[in-house]
Amino acid sequence: MKLNGKVAIITGTSPNIGGGIAEALAGAGAAIVAVDARSANADHCAAAIKAAGGRAIGITCDVTDEDAVRAAVQQAVTEYGQIDILVNNAAFFNQKSIADMPYSEWRAQNSVILDGAFLFTKYVTATMIPRRRGVVINVISTAGHQGQPGNIAYTTSKAGMLNFTQGAAMELAAHGIRVVSLTPTATDPGESAERAKRWNMDLGPQPDYSEITTRFAKRIPMQRLPKPSDYGAAAVFLASDDAAMITGTDLRVDGGAVARYWGWDPSDS
Repeated sequence: MKLNGKVAIITGTSPNIGGGIAEALAGAGAAIVAVDARSANADHCAAAIKAAGGRAIGITCDVTDEDAVRAAVQQAVTEYGQIDILVNNAAFFNQKSIADMPYSEWRAQNSVILDGAFLFTKYVTATMIPRRRGVVINVISTAGHQGQPGNIAYTTSKAGMLNFTQGAAMELAAHGIRVVSLTPTATDPGESAERAKRWNMDLGPQPDYSEITTRFAKRIPMQRLPKPSDYGAAAVFLASDDAAMITGTDLRVDGGAVARYWGWDPSDS
């Protein structure tokens, strides 16, 4: 397996994107450190990976709390002796416009996405530098590449993550550490629901996303939405030696969404 002997920290391990990436990395042989502000997400992710025969621990951590981040990284090193892969995925949705978003909520959303990535990158790469190896994968969004109305803090912070990726890649290249990013888009919810069930998580009544997912799929050139496992496969590639000469760049797993010419409607083809 491509990641045998590797240890990966993933922040934000709900049954959605983070959970899909965690399971894919584990399936490729990596030991997993599942980090989430919600203990249920961290613990159920780790338990599912162990039940499938992998190695994993769950850590509850507020990614904006520097002391908590430092402690989480130390716990991972104590448990496994090293960290080889960091996936900065922690985020939350709060879709509001400039006019409607309170400053406190703007700061909170930017802090989880940007400050969380900064803190985990700072402390994880400090353990990688002496070993002169490691990979950091920052999870972006198509909303970070394009202007999306009514989602100002999320789009801003995800766009910031793109240049954080490039800046960190330039700083860390001399230490043998690669920094890359991965761009998901609107995601098919079916796999996430199946994963939650398999993880024995009761998410309660969920909204019916069928209308919006059908509409979004029609806007993507490939005419279907990606699944978390699609992002997981890309993360395995980026974390592996197959991507040894890839750093400072973004891999879009979006069915062509960002590349699409603005005036073209793929559903008319």
